[in-house]
Amino acid sequence: MTRIIIGQFYPTGSVIHRLDPRVKLVATIIYITILLFANNFLGYALAALFIAALVKISKIPPFLIFRGLRAILFILIVAAFINLFLTPGDSIFTLGFLKISMEGIILAAQMICRLVLLILGSSILTLTTSPIQLTDGIESLLKPLKFIKIPSHDIAMMMTIALRFIPTLADELEKIMKAQKARGANFETGGLIKRAKSLIPILVPLFVSAFKRADELATAMEARCYRGDINRTKMKEMKFTRADVFAFLIVILFCGGMIFTRFI
Repeated sequence: MTRIIIGQFYPTGSVIHRLDPRVKLVATIIYITILLFANNFLGYALAALFIAALVKISKIPPFLIFRGLRAILFILIVAAFINLFLTPGDSIFTLGFLKISMEGIILAAQMICRLVLLILGSSILTLTTSPIQLTDGIESLLKPLKFIKIPSHDIAMMMTIALRFIPTLADELEKIMKAQKARGANFETGGLIKRAKSLIPILVPLFVSAFKRADELATAMEARCYRGDINRTKMKEMKFTRADVFAFLIVILFCGGMIFTRFI
């Protein structure tokens, strides 16, 4: 299984899995937005406790959640490096033209916490929501756009397919890299230009595989007489329940706590 967890679905039948997808989508958007306004470690600690509670309730194995962080390890290192050495302030360590300040250390730590919490929060959405539910939820939220002639169903379908193809393409990329290494390819030595050229044998078959999968998916949808949302009905209609209202109130309470920590 790929290291990328965004786009995967892990069914456990938990309370969070049974929530209305629209509630989970809106809650995720609110969570991401409020997390961007956090400016101290108390807020990040509150968000971490919130994520830990969601993981516990959803019955998703913690190792599955944190395994996905390995995919963004390079991004975390780059973000930390930029904030660590390029943040002005009182220098506490100097290495040539590079200077480390206390402000840079704090900002780098906050950036890492923010990115990790963003990935974990987004991953919980896809891990607890099936592709069909995700598509229906996005379509329902975008339904008002139909009044201005914007195809909300097509947009929702494209977004869902793109999201679900992330782990599939990641698996395909890993297979291609292993096959190229078995043929003697080297992706870790040489200069920047040489490494860039060595990626061509990987990117070409990856793009070919992606277009092939897209063509097969289009053929399968046409064979099943898929015509968008024209005369389309749903076997299970989405309905708000008390659990959805309670879950949304918890999210609002979490937002209030995050706003409170900002002014402490």
